[in-house]
Amino acid sequence: MAGGQGLIKRFYDEVLTGGNLSLLDEMVMDDVVDHEEGIPGQPPGKEGMRFYVNAVRAAFPDLAVKTSEPALADGNLEAAQTVLTGTHQGDFAGVPATGKSVEFSGIDIIRVQDGKVAEHWGSTDTMSLMQQIGAVPK
Repeated sequence: MAGGQGLIKRFYDEVLTGGNLSLLDEMVMDDVVDHEEGIPGQPPGKEGMRFYVNAVRAAFPDLAVKTSEPALADGNLEAAQTVLTGTHQGDFAGVPATGKSVEFSGIDIIRVQDGKVAEHWGSTDTMSLMQQIGAVPK
């Protein structure tokens, strides 16, 4: 892996599903730029990532990563396609818990600088997720 850090996989495995938020300080630059639109109320930068992780973990406490393999790790770029599963057990984006099982996917691309995430582009299938919890009609 030429220059790749495995940061996306570590984020999903250790931070998002593992709950180790202290790793964000080790893995993410303070002034990280996130080009993906977040969830309502999500601030920019590293605190936005912390907000997102807390919101997703509270709503889907049994969240699991089905796949998270880097499709690209070249120079200072890393990319991965990920499928997540979980049970809607808490409020998510204003939608109260439904107890429904969900499966949704996303694609992440990051730029690594000095061993940390400096920039993130992503596309999460939020529409499918919101349909599965009944917030949006199918």
